[in-house]
Amino acid sequence: MSPAFHGEVPPGGYAWWYLDALSDDGRYGLTVIAFIGSVFSPYYASARRRGHGLADPLNHCAMNVALYALPGTKPRGRWAMTERGRSAVDRSASNLSIGPSSMAWDGEALVVTIDETTVPWRTRLSGRVRLWPDTLMRQSHPLDAQGLHLWRPIAPCARVEAQFSDPGLQWRGTGYLDSNRGQRPLEQDFTNWSWSRAALGQRRSAVLYDVRRRDGSELSLALAFDTQGGCRSFAPPPVVTLPATGWRMRRDTRSDAPVSTRVEQTLEDAPFYSRSVLRTQLLGTSVPAIHESLSLQRWVRPVVQAMLPFRMPRRGS
Repeated sequence: MSPAFHGEVPPGGYAWWYLDALSDDGRYGLTVIAFIGSVFSPYYASARRRGHGLADPLNHCAMNVALYALPGTKPRGRWAMTERGRSAVDRSASNLSIGPSSMAWDGEALVVTIDETTVPWRTRLSGRVRLWPDTLMRQSHPLDAQGLHLWRPIAPCARVEAQFSDPGLQWRGTGYLDSNRGQRPLEQDFTNWSWSRAALGQRRSAVLYDVRRRDGSELSLALAFDTQGGCRSFAPPPVVTLPATGWRMRRDTRSDAPVSTRVEQTLEDAPFYSRSVLRTQLLGTSVPAIHESLSLQRWVRPVVQAMLPFRMPRRGS
């Protein structure tokens, strides 16, 4: 069962494949996101405006790679996201190449080959990441009432090996892989969301997904996964309000222990998006969790989109 990189993406729509990992020693983190129809691209947003809501998603693709390190840890983290056009993209059911970087399913593991240039300081970010799923999930979950936006937790619990030649670094840890796809832009149907995932030990994991839609309705998913391919819903824990980021991004999560839940490290702090490592408690287990908050109300602001080319350069027409 492949990640289905070859699925149709309609004009104005999107698809992405998201991998994250935390090293066993807690010193490093990693996210890799392969975008077709890059949802946070100012270039894609501009093309949709010119096309009355429609634009070619394959002309707006990117491999976003973020390597994180604890403060004071060397080598330091690096970040890259270069948008590329249709001519730089090649894909099949089991392979997606965007420029010099790629994701490929070899039958047992997802192999990510990375060869990118970082921003804002231009350095190399090169290496290979392998993700071995404990199980593979087929089910997709609709995020809206019409089923226009789907989320598939492909490998909710996995092992990861990261080997970077630039910077020179290698480590192993826990990982996660999912995908999202939609028939129209996120901001057309959602205002914001909060998402998190945690490895619970014994090769189990949990994912929380809280979505607020533009029509005022909400969706709250709380799912637990095991290595036999089981997926069960559980009662969403109480909401916990976390400290806002430097950009004053609101951060909420859910936890069985609201008083002790805390932000251990802010990994990404952008005007419309944050990614953090939390210490939380889910299903009776105290665990670190990867957490993200997204504000699409902020993303649509012209001043925010004007900032993004400095972090997301584009190559090719």
